[in-house]
Amino acid sequence: MIECSKRELIKKRIENTMSFPTRIYTLDEFAAARQCIASGYKHSLEIVGTPSFKKNLQLILNLIHKADYYDNLRTYIRQIEEIDGISQLREKEASIWLHANVVNDRIEGARFIVQKTEQMKAYLMAEKYYEQGELFAVKKSVAFLQYLRTKSISEELKKKCDTAIKLWTVDSIL
Repeated sequence: MIECSKRELIKKRIENTMSFPTRIYTLDEFAAARQCIASGYKHSLEIVGTPSFKKNLQLILNLIHKADYYDNLRTYIRQIEEIDGISQLREKEASIWLHANVVNDRIEGARFIVQKTEQMKAYLMAEKYYEQGELFAVKKSVAFLQYLRTKSISEELKKKCDTAIKLWTVDSIL
């Protein structure tokens, strides 16, 4: 029998005993979701899509992990699903719908996922998550890019981070 550390046992108990609501729409569902998050609940991130979508998304998730943001993603997002329509956050489902084109650019894909994760966090905490809240989420995603840039990644990815940072910090956007 493999011996687990005390921390791992606590984590397993939390994951096994808590039930994150299947949707987040009513006050009771909000309360249950908040209680799970406060207790350290993390989703087992589900990826739905074609094999090429999953492969590209895995590269993006590696960047998110490298920037120490993966646990935050798993706290607020349950699923990332490939769609043919417009990429968006589905708050009531705690999921992100992504068009395949978004995952073709690893930096922009990672930035978008972080932005939507921040919006989901604001939604669950009953903060403004649209209009001004979206601007706050964009700022958080730019901070993510700045931090990612400082991590040990290739010069090509650093240049792509710089380009994305410039694009998202233009006066007309922020």
